[in-house]
Amino acid sequence: MSYLLTLDQGTSSSRSIVFDREGRICAMAQRELQQHFPQPGWVEHDADVIWRDQLATALEAIAKAGLSPAQIAAIGITNQRETTVLWNRRTGQPIHRAIVWQDRRTEALCVQLREQGWQETVREATGLVIDPYFSGTKIRWLLDHVPGARAAADNGELAFGTIDSWLLWRLTEGRVHATDVSNASRTMLFDIRSRQWHGGLLQALEVPASVLPAVWPSSHLFGETTLLGGGRAIPIAGMAGDQQAALFGQACFSPGMTKNTYGTGCFMLMHTGSEMKRSGHGLISTAAAQVGVPSGGSAPAPSVSAPAAYALEGSVFVGGAVVQWLRDGLQAITHSSDVESLAASVDSSEGVVFVPAFTGLGAPYWDARARGAIVGLTRGSTVAHIARAALESIAFQSAALLQAMSQDGAPVAELRVDGGACVNDLLMQFQADLLGIPVLRPAVTETTALGAAYLAGLACGVFSGEAELTALWREQKRFKPRLSREAAAEKINAWESAVRQTQAR
Repeated sequence: MSYLLTLDQGTSSSRSIVFDREGRICAMAQRELQQHFPQPGWVEHDADVIWRDQLATALEAIAKAGLSPAQIAAIGITNQRETTVLWNRRTGQPIHRAIVWQDRRTEALCVQLREQGWQETVREATGLVIDPYFSGTKIRWLLDHVPGARAAADNGELAFGTIDSWLLWRLTEGRVHATDVSNASRTMLFDIRSRQWHGGLLQALEVPASVLPAVWPSSHLFGETTLLGGGRAIPIAGMAGDQQAALFGQACFSPGMTKNTYGTGCFMLMHTGSEMKRSGHGLISTAAAQVGVPSGGSAPAPSVSAPAAYALEGSVFVGGAVVQWLRDGLQAITHSSDVESLAASVDSSEGVVFVPAFTGLGAPYWDARARGAIVGLTRGSTVAHIARAALESIAFQSAALLQAMSQDGAPVAELRVDGGACVNDLLMQFQADLLGIPVLRPAVTETTALGAAYLAGLACGVFSGEAELTALWREQKRFKPRLSREAAAEKINAWESAVRQTQAR
């Protein structure tokens, strides 16, 4: 039983991947996830569909690998973070569609919290900023707007979870309501130093403690499932939010090591060790995946804690999603994979700059009111120039994150990359050109899923420790910068000028 199964539930798809103990992919199954946009700035998912698709892909991936469920040593779960589900504990039915991390409907509540002076408490306790991105205000919205929800919550009838908790609940058939520290740290309700739910913030957001899950380390025996068949209960032994899982999967275990994930959004994390560092440049502090003994869950004063691990993080709301917009919105391409050849058909964007602030701007700008813009258009501009500018926007946003990260922490010597868009050589070379440091793409780019598998494998004894995982990391390609620092600075200045135009409203 040396195979590991990861349930990788993302913003745009639900996937399952089977890994062997060398970290190699044996099989994968995936289903695209329908996005719901009830109003401008609102984004929702159907939690029941997520569960059905995730279970179906798990069974399919095991079958594709030619394995029986009895050969799976453990299951790891990694998930889109902040996306919020409230469900009835008795029936297991969600009371509303899941509110996705990209959703901006709670901006008015965030303004109210800022005006009430909660910024410093939120920053000091949770490491976050007050923003609709995080789960806390989404819970409040559901309690305030779904008929009967608040009364049901007050009576202990409802459970809250990010997607990891929702999948764990369903896998264990309602026996386990829990999350890990990395996901809890994204709620704006969790004190990442004490690793406990914060009573003052629960009160400020009018969230009853009864809806909250227990909190454990990321590598931990959360529960077991028999739903995959095979006559054996399989342990669910690893759980982490997608970006912390990717940091772990990239073997970034030491302070200063940095990765960037190019998915629907872009997420750059720098490991800061056992120290929670505060950013002065628009980044957030967050809990990294933690390995060790329990943190005490919801107990008021745990006597034994897992070793603390923290990271600085910058989040870009629209990364690879800009390619989806080219495909579905502008209809400039038929398939997402077509974007590289279209962008490469021109030598440059010819001064076209695309700021994809479709749902506002994340770090380091944090402007919920910004909206997307394409600037620098001329009569000579073509869809190819726009496609190239769209790709470049992913790298520009990531460069802004790394600049802020370097100012807050140690200078970054190299950047490890993963996620769907990192297979795009044109994008990765442009990223290295902007940053002026090598960009390293690993042999296994599914590092989010790999990190969850590693966490599960550690908890069930498949791996001996982080040193063994470090030895498993393998480089596939290294992109070295070719652009002069002066030329890179000129491009970055043009980007920042375009960003200011999206904010001038």
